[in-house]
Amino acid sequence: MRLAPLTTVGVGGPARRYVEATTEREIIDGVRAADEAGEDLLIIGGGSNLVIADEGYPGTVLRIASTGYDVDDADATCGGVMVTARAGQPWDELVEATVLHAWSGLEALSGIPGLTGATPVQNVGAYGAEVSQTIASVRTWDREANAVKTFANSDLRFGYRDSVLKQATTNGSPRFVVLTVQFQLEPSRMSAPIRYGELARSLGVEAGERAKANDVRSEVLRLRASKGMVLDPADRDTYSTGSFFTNPIVTAEVAGQLPETSPRWPVGGQMKLSAAWLIDKSGFGKGFGLEGTANGSMDGYSVAGGRASLSTKHTLAITNRGSATAEDIVAIARTVRNGVQDKFGIRLVPEPLLIGCAL
Repeated sequence: MRLAPLTTVGVGGPARRYVEATTEREIIDGVRAADEAGEDLLIIGGGSNLVIADEGYPGTVLRIASTGYDVDDADATCGGVMVTARAGQPWDELVEATVLHAWSGLEALSGIPGLTGATPVQNVGAYGAEVSQTIASVRTWDREANAVKTFANSDLRFGYRDSVLKQATTNGSPRFVVLTVQFQLEPSRMSAPIRYGELARSLGVEAGERAKANDVRSEVLRLRASKGMVLDPADRDTYSTGSFFTNPIVTAEVAGQLPETSPRWPVGGQMKLSAAWLIDKSGFGKGFGLEGTANGSMDGYSVAGGRASLSTKHTLAITNRGSATAEDIVAIARTVRNGVQDKFGIRLVPEPLLIGCAL
């Protein structure tokens, strides 16, 4: 089975063996069968964070398809509603449900593609919010111990796009396979405090204030759509992994070498920079890679023949224009990464998992 249709960027060759698991038992059985056979194992959820090689995957690909969620509002009077979602639950459907039921905390994470089980691995975040702010626990299958293991929030050692779960994953093959994710949400029609300046301004509130959660969701969806970050089959700009590079975190000394106008945010004694700003200021404009684009004397079209390019809406996304291969996606990414390093001495790190390919 070809893996390209299972990813949002639409690239990837065949799997040697493919298994779809719709229940927790099927997930565990599928993982154990691959491990007992000594096969390589790749876990796929929504496929929004994967670039898979054109040669495909030489082992077992297990697709997580367990859906649904359970709610325990017994503690609502004490300030918490516990929502436990299965790993295969589509993420944005869960966010929409929490907003409709007035369970506050996930609204700023609207529109992110993929499945719930992937969110704690990357500590998924957007518009000033991260799932680490609401996750109570994550239940997993520990492949080394051959047993179920539950992590409390503090056990997961969340960081910027990082967690223990991610650190224990090699080439898309995790030690800990997520089974369910439990969120502790606030019973309220008001959002969590708005932490992101652009979102606060568009809602007409000050940073740190709250707004109606439904309004926050609607505005986040609008902002994401304007940047090609909401999946739309008719829009080639949305055939991507979302942000291809993480925002680099550097020392204050390195940040001080950039123009004063460069965006930056303090993070634990260091500075987080804008990868999109670095890409743009290195000469890679929106649509770089399409016919007629260039960076100085470099012809953008020559990098991947127009089959892949930066989004025409956002420089941080690398898009499949319809017939791209994994190597085309990687070629654009490599060109951009090298260009930023040449310009600023900062090496961008890819956010998606690169399976069988590398920059």
